Amino acid sequence: MTVGKQQGETTGRTFRRYQDGEAEFDSFQEQIFKAGWSHKCPVYVQRTPACQGQCPAGEDIRGWLDVVRGLDKPPTGVTWQEHAFRRLTRANPFPGVMGYVCPAPCEEGCNRRAVEDFVGINAVEQFVGEAAIKGQYGFKKPEKETGKRVAIIGGGVAGLAAAYQLRLRGHGCTIFESRAELGGMLRYGLPNYRTPPAVVQGEIQRILDMGVEVHTNTRIGVDIKIDDLDRDFDAVFWAIGTQNGRIPNIPGANAPNCVGGIEFLRQFNDGKLPSVPGRIVVIGGGDTSIDVTTVARKLGGFSGIDGEGKPLTYTADMVTSAAAHSGQKVTLTSTLPLDRMRASAREVADARSLEVEILGGLMPLSVTCNAKGVAVGVRFAPCHHGADGHRVRIEGDEIEIPADLVVFAIGQYADMTGLESLDNGRQAISAGPALEVIGRPRHFVGGDVIAPHLLATAIGHAAAAAESIDALLRGETPARRPRIDKRHYDIREGLVENAKPVNGVVTSRTFVHNFENRSTQEVIKADSLFLGHFETTPRIHREERRLADLFARGGERIMPLTEEQAVKEAKRCMSCGLCLECDNCMVFCPQAAVSKVPRDQHAIGYYVTTDYKRCIGCHICQDVCPAGYIQMGLGE
Repeated sequence: MTVGKQQGETTGRTFRRYQDGEAEFDSFQEQIFKAGWSHKCPVYVQRTPACQGQCPAGEDIRGWLDVVRGLDKPPTGVTWQEHAFRRLTRANPFPGVMGYVCPAPCEEGCNRRAVEDFVGINAVEQFVGEAAIKGQYGFKKPEKETGKRVAIIGGGVAGLAAAYQLRLRGHGCTIFESRAELGGMLRYGLPNYRTPPAVVQGEIQRILDMGVEVHTNTRIGVDIKIDDLDRDFDAVFWAIGTQNGRIPNIPGANAPNCVGGIEFLRQFNDGKLPSVPGRIVVIGGGDTSIDVTTVARKLGGFSGIDGEGKPLTYTADMVTSAAAHSGQKVTLTSTLPLDRMRASAREVADARSLEVEILGGLMPLSVTCNAKGVAVGVRFAPCHHGADGHRVRIEGDEIEIPADLVVFAIGQYADMTGLESLDNGRQAISAGPALEVIGRPRHFVGGDVIAPHLLATAIGHAAAAAESIDALLRGETPARRPRIDKRHYDIREGLVENAKPVNGVVTSRTFVHNFENRSTQEVIKADSLFLGHFETTPRIHREERRLADLFARGGERIMPLTEEQAVKEAKRCMSCGLCLECDNCMVFCPQAAVSKVPRDQHAIGYYVTTDYKRCIGCHICQDVCPAGYIQMGLGE
């Protein structure tokens, strides 16, 4: 192959397998020509793309991007926006919400980085979610009810996602929520300027409309006993989240003006924070701590006091509309250095736009209190993290930062009151390989109560647990999850979708020769792709407004892409591990051994086929396959 390197392009991209001037090479004579049969011929191998491999929700990202870009055509009478929504929500029923708040670990893994920049997956997902809200796309109720009933404890993201997945399978679901409204962290743990309330409510209601029963202001373990659940339901899913913030075991941390980050944000969303004092120290370094700092600065311009000095009656929305100005001094500290903080770069930039001071490499030693026991400052010492991950104090002067309010955003834990029999000793619930509760038959668990992490992780837990619950209710033993536990496109399913049934029999083939699906075992990396196929195409960025401007003028924080932009951005996807339908293998095959499959047998991933009577095993098709879908493996 002699595909030349384009002038001025990145040197690391695989434009060619061989370089000019190479004179020595291995002879293919003995390997290729063997009395009429070839040593190695192409096999079409589907693998998990790197973006999907890093998606905790397990979305078929490549699949729904194929819809947006026009590669996977929608059924007759269905818009591509709805088709993309249906494909995306097989794993995640919250595309709109996640388009606003997910830190997008999928983009960190995107192989497109080896060309120029990652695909804006989160931006396209936001577009699909917004289109679903505008189009009022709903989820279909199950055609057949199983008669089985599942109790879901907790109405946050994990509980709602589990209800969605279980209703798809026809099981009855009842959600028990201790608070007045559903949503969990979406409603009570994230500042309401992070996600439009209409999007949150719309995506929750879409799930409830599937026929989900809800009991709010009901606490399991207090109002209803666990034994009652065992008597009245066939299975139980625990998704109680982590409602309490951890307070460090340092002197003075029990002062009345020391609070946890989760409690601070919950009071803000409940409309119980009319104002904050002038000097706030936030200890953390993750996204929650950033939310606390931005809320503190936001509240600075709203005193909550009327002209006569009386407290105002107000709501969180009134607070949200206030401008952030009043000389608040907000300091955020992290034990990690600034370049290793867990908070996303976007959130850190937001905090800096509000003039929040951020200090890294500091560990809190104690809270300084006055004679009345009220915190007036926090003492810190410089530190670093050792090889085992634990922080280690280093030599250096201690410093004290004055504070009228100290907020600890260093972790969360579940309120296990009344649920002591489930507590694993760490104020959490332990999960087995199939997300079953250890030592409690017919009980399953997911979300932050296992270990606090991303909203996408809770959604992934819910989907996996729903599959385990479904297996149990069908009389089967829940299986151990695969090594790469994601939603995967199935070529056979694609063939069925595209074929026309005759008397209930599918006319298209459901067996694909020389095809292997390794999606549950292998993630494809950039070095397996022919990157030279892809032109340098800049990423399309969403309009993201600084929080300082948002607080001053109102409006949305992150503006969705237009339809044209969403399609254009989706076309940057390289379809890693699945056929891109580029025709390279057919064009470059010297033996004309590769050809298109008949139209009535075509499906995504089943676009070309190889005639092994013609193939000589020259491996050119593998070299020119942009997606790394072809492997010279047949014959070994």
